[in-house]
Amino acid sequence: MKALVYHGPGEKNWEDVPDPKRQADTDAIVRVDTTTICGTDLHILKGDTPEVTGGRILGHEAVGTVEEVGSGVKTLSVDDRVLVSCISACGACRFCREGRYGQCTGGGGWILGHLIDGTQAEYVRVPFADTSTYRLPAGTSDEEILMLADILPTGYEVGVLNGHVQPGDTVAVVGTGPIGLSAITGARMFSPSHVIAIDLADARLEAAKAFGADLTFNNSHADAVAYVRGLTDGLGADVAIEAVGVPASFELCTELVRPGGHVANIGVHGKPATLHLESLWTRDVTITTGLVDTYSTPTLLRLVASHQIDATRFATHHFGLNEMLEAYDTYGRAAETGAVKVVLSR
Repeated sequence: MKALVYHGPGEKNWEDVPDPKRQADTDAIVRVDTTTICGTDLHILKGDTPEVTGGRILGHEAVGTVEEVGSGVKTLSVDDRVLVSCISACGACRFCREGRYGQCTGGGGWILGHLIDGTQAEYVRVPFADTSTYRLPAGTSDEEILMLADILPTGYEVGVLNGHVQPGDTVAVVGTGPIGLSAITGARMFSPSHVIAIDLADARLEAAKAFGADLTFNNSHADAVAYVRGLTDGLGADVAIEAVGVPASFELCTELVRPGGHVANIGVHGKPATLHLESLWTRDVTITTGLVDTYSTPTLLRLVASHQIDATRFATHHFGLNEMLEAYDTYGRAAETGAVKVVLSR
């Protein structure tokens, strides 16, 4: 089969590799019908996740068709159409029993495209298939369900829920790529008074407006902290959501938040960020971090299926699966191309 193979920082290729084989009776082999590229894949290519070794097939998001199931798979059958989640869950360890699947100690967690071969391929081996896939709801498209593999539950859980967004809150979202837009989408469900999108790219701020931000601010032009405080009687945002993954954006969020507020970090950080406790310790600020657990995926599936969330609007660029390198180029230059999510299909 063909797959996108990582060969070390800055090096990748769409090439021939062996077809995946089942390694446990709880595995399934899924034909990848639709997949996408994540900002985390770009972080891997930058060398920010050194545990990803050369020769790894990247990708952790897919919609596909079940081709094979092991004898231990109880809820899936050949030809079932499924969402392959970015998080695999053994279902039995302490963390899985608590619904914290991202911390699975039984061989799951974020493993696809990270510790084992992933979904940017014609076929993928899915461990713990019963607890790591979801059947597609009737009347939904591959494209919209694909957005539930990672970005929508990540923005919702790690940003909105960890940040304790409440009705009437002022929410500042720093970074309006796919994860930031997902956080805006999730925050809107809690009726905040304002959602302020902050970015350096005007094209991404325009996208943020379309996704529900009522205020936008280009931080390359002026002081975002002064702007947010000017809207909040000098206090700052109730919730500041970091959706970039660089030191400057995290540190900005700690300046944007009001006393007693929440900073919810979503971004994947490859470098240390300074935590200014000398100014934060008296302000009762709560800072949360997190890898998505995907416990919200069933809820989000119902919201997408009932058209309460329009997930199709994330898909801005479309490619064939064999156009993977062109898709990476487009997605890697998102500030120029306007790409939110690229969708690759057979």
